[in-house]
Amino acid sequence: MSAPIIPGFHPDPSVCRVGEDYYLVCSSFEYFPGIPVFRSRDLLTWTLIGNALDRPEQLRLAEAAPSGGLYAPTLRHHGGKFWLIVTNVSGGGNLLFHAEDPAGPWSDPIPLPGVHGIDPDLVWDEDGNCWCTCAGVTQVRIDPTTGRALGEQTRIWSGSPGAKAPEAPHLYKIGEHWYLLIAEGGTERGHAVSIARGDSVNGPFTPNPDNPVLTRRGTDDPVQNTGHGDLVQAVDGTWWLVFLGVRPGGGTPGWHVLGRETFLAPVTWVDGWPVVGEPVAGPTEPWAEPVLDHFDGPRLHPRWISLRERTPQRCTTTARPGWLTLRATAETTPEGEFVGIRQQHRSCRTRVVVDATEGSGGLVVRLDDRHHYGIEVSRGRATARAHVGPLRSELGSAEVDPGEAVLEIEITETRRLADARTGPDTVALRVVHPDGAVTELAALDGRYLSTEVAGGFTGRVVGLRATGGAVHFDRFEHEPVDPTR
Repeated sequence: MSAPIIPGFHPDPSVCRVGEDYYLVCSSFEYFPGIPVFRSRDLLTWTLIGNALDRPEQLRLAEAAPSGGLYAPTLRHHGGKFWLIVTNVSGGGNLLFHAEDPAGPWSDPIPLPGVHGIDPDLVWDEDGNCWCTCAGVTQVRIDPTTGRALGEQTRIWSGSPGAKAPEAPHLYKIGEHWYLLIAEGGTERGHAVSIARGDSVNGPFTPNPDNPVLTRRGTDDPVQNTGHGDLVQAVDGTWWLVFLGVRPGGGTPGWHVLGRETFLAPVTWVDGWPVVGEPVAGPTEPWAEPVLDHFDGPRLHPRWISLRERTPQRCTTTARPGWLTLRATAETTPEGEFVGIRQQHRSCRTRVVVDATEGSGGLVVRLDDRHHYGIEVSRGRATARAHVGPLRSELGSAEVDPGEAVLEIEITETRRLADARTGPDTVALRVVHPDGAVTELAALDGRYLSTEVAGGFTGRVVGLRATGGAVHFDRFEHEPVDPTR
């Protein structure tokens, strides 16, 4: 079975190489900080080196609905700088950023008011002109230093006849031709990658007679929804495609819960066209390493993401040294103040120490604002709660020490189908007592925290939440578990 090179909620990958280093970015939607940035030396093992948009002046998400916010970045290197272009569908439209170092700091945004459409791409032609191509597929020349459009935006290709949603365009000059790579078919089971080529950056473009070059539609492959690709040439001259895909679990129709993940496949060239091979298996490291966070530093590790914004008044490690403090205030959403990490393992366990003597809150696994399971500590009692669409339920509860309650969520992948309707996993909500005994408050079907149920474009995030007052957290532990044990 092919494994992702970056598992969990890391969709819409874009990659570039500078020297011997590869850099990759992904969509981040309604979460702050935005656009995770990864570095690799081999295209297989990736290290998170930061988030490109980590300042409030770079990223406005206050009005972002679930699956709103930042869509489909493109990362390129030109003229000694890294360039990042992305759409904020919740405020600001298409935006351009640049940096000397991809780990940051990145510039303030350069608005692109004359560029319309999502999934913007950047490319420079032989004369140094900068072209932006968007979903549709339309193109306009821009001045990247000012963001000004230098002409009319025109359509350059419509994709395959009858295929919906031509999007995620990327242009490359390879040999004598310009190649235009797109995604089409929608980002669900019909997703695909197709390509065309022409003699000019503006076309006209002739489609590959063997399109699509990548799809898993109509197959029983364990990786589905494959699309939204980006090409890169390796140091040794070989070519590769990064792309998104999902790993559905359970019975029919299959539910994917980790979101759209990043995969890698080799590319060969036959008669001037790319041929995409079978995806390679990503390494187990560093994703298999447990996360242990004592919140000892002044800043959170870049793996931690918050809903829409993060302020030191509501999320801080300095108010109580050695603890993370979350404060639910009048500005907090109905979900409370939340910070979490992407779920990257199909079976995993998370534990945390909670001090809720000044408020209420706890541990939660979230898909969106209407689909989440969690344990909330309030007034010496831990209660399991489930929110699925319009339904809210209080499940089991247990008495705990409000000053040092230990909460646990364990997610176990389904390994055997009871029938065709069997869900993808089970989410167990537990309390761990001082003597080591464990009380299970609820064990819930994980399908209700899946994209197939909730809709949208994101994946699960496991994290910490304050629903009232100030809540303190220590010793956050998150690790993969063996579902067959």
